Amino acid sequence: MSCDFNTTKMSSRRLTAEEALSQLFNWDSNDEEDVSETEDFSEAEDNVTDDPDYQFSDEDSKEESSVIASSSENQGMQQSSSTEGAWTSKDGKIKWSTSPHRSRGRLSSANVIKMTPGPTRFAVTRVDNIHSAFHLFIPSPIEKIILDMTNLEGRRVFQQKWKPMDLTDLHAYIGILVLAGVYRSKGEATASLWNEEKGRPIFRATMSLETFHKISRVIRFDNRETRASRCERDKLAAIRDVWDKWVEILPLLYNPGPHVTVDERLVPFRGIKIWAACDAKSSYAWNMQVYTGKLPGEASEKNQGMRVVLQMSEGLQGHNITCDNFFTSYWLGDELQKRKLTMLGTIRKNKPELPSEILKMQGRPPHSSKFVFTEKATVVSYCPKKNKNVLVMSTMHTDASLSTREDKKPQMILDYNSTKGGVDNLDKVTATYSCQRKIARWPLVIFYNIVDVSAYSAFVLWTEINQHWNVGKLYRRRLFLEELGKSLVTPEIQRRARPARSPAAAAIIENVSTVCEKCKKCICRKHTVTLCPSFTAVLQVLTPCMQLSCLHRHNYLLGQNNL
Repeated sequence: MSCDFNTTKMSSRRLTAEEALSQLFNWDSNDEEDVSETEDFSEAEDNVTDDPDYQFSDEDSKEESSVIASSSENQGMQQSSSTEGAWTSKDGKIKWSTSPHRSRGRLSSANVIKMTPGPTRFAVTRVDNIHSAFHLFIPSPIEKIILDMTNLEGRRVFQQKWKPMDLTDLHAYIGILVLAGVYRSKGEATASLWNEEKGRPIFRATMSLETFHKISRVIRFDNRETRASRCERDKLAAIRDVWDKWVEILPLLYNPGPHVTVDERLVPFRGIKIWAACDAKSSYAWNMQVYTGKLPGEASEKNQGMRVVLQMSEGLQGHNITCDNFFTSYWLGDELQKRKLTMLGTIRKNKPELPSEILKMQGRPPHSSKFVFTEKATVVSYCPKKNKNVLVMSTMHTDASLSTREDKKPQMILDYNSTKGGVDNLDKVTATYSCQRKIARWPLVIFYNIVDVSAYSAFVLWTEINQHWNVGKLYRRRLFLEELGKSLVTPEIQRRARPARSPAAAAIIENVSTVCEKCKKCICRKHTVTLCPSFTAVLQVLTPCMQLSCLHRHNYLLGQNNL
């Protein structure tokens, strides 16, 4: 059966690594070398579904195998007994057999990945601290778009009263969003965060509530004067440039493991839906796409699930794609195999490619399984309890292996259960410390989602590169986000010309550390003196720190030299 679907048609072309690096980062593409198969990047632990903070464990620091284990290699498996026979699909186009077509043996090329799972060499060489890990996801080109469009809107709205927003202001605004998420204030009124009695002093120390509201009002990601014409052909025009640049960055920084989950994410704002492809183990978002629906006058899309999976998995090879019954079909599995990918997912009972015999429940005892096979796929019908069955299709499994558990679940179902949660876990961890605020503009909701996913992805990079960082603590991600937020707001706190009125906020401004421009050491403001140019010339002979000198570090300047 030929599937009438153009697999090369995409809303935005995925660039090569060299093109993306040149356009997004303005970095030399020669710095990004091919990742060697022998590099040793450790994988994260399995997701802890009961813990709101996703954690990595140091108990399993061995590299995850680049080869997906075949179900035939699992010990303690049994083979289900089936009566030899052949069944025809409901549409009469596929012949199914009740016995396996292939004997157990070596894996096909569709189950061998050639990339080393974990942070790419490009990411490893550029992550020096938590702030640098986050900056990889929102680099200078994206920041420039936001600053240019926000200042354009600010001048239009406030005219002469608008103070141009710079990079420090933008970082401080994002830092406040991150810290608001750390303090679980997603549903809290913004004014209460600045409240002198019940709020957090760091918000008042960073900027006034009026300034925060002003930025939230005018922050833009495109030129609204030209938006109308672009919206006629692109519903995402209001944030398209920022979104596309951000999505192009994701695969450059992390290689997924053998299993990738494709599913939808529902953003709680007027039904915004985002398709996502995530590493099944770490929940790193490797690819994303906003569902914009059909344009006026267009026909309804056919084979949408197939189109989504093919686009989300573009660039992968040798991986297994786990998806639910919205996406799974025999023809999707066939198309993925042409790309050296396998598929595993639940499948709907009304699919015409299934034989009707596998759906029959009469006389079937609980915990029984029925298997059918073709040269390309395997389907199992498992009966968890009387008169109920679950259907799973796989192009990765080729036999009828059953577990030795009491419920005798097929290995296909066990593998599906262990790899289906990549996107769901991403939803969970980002919702725990979400920076989402109550807002009426959907482009800003998309931007908040970008910040949430970027912060989590930066956490994945940081903890896989620095595996001993706060190891053993159950709230590592909260510590990461808190340090990230403070690093973003600190420059704004340091340069505030008008001190905060409340004592608590003023204390934060007073105690925040600054950094010497030459020796890069932290200097406390309490013991800092500012020197005039003529006085600086004298100090150049005595100390490497010229412009700001901490009396605690260089007390000999006031003592021995009587300066």
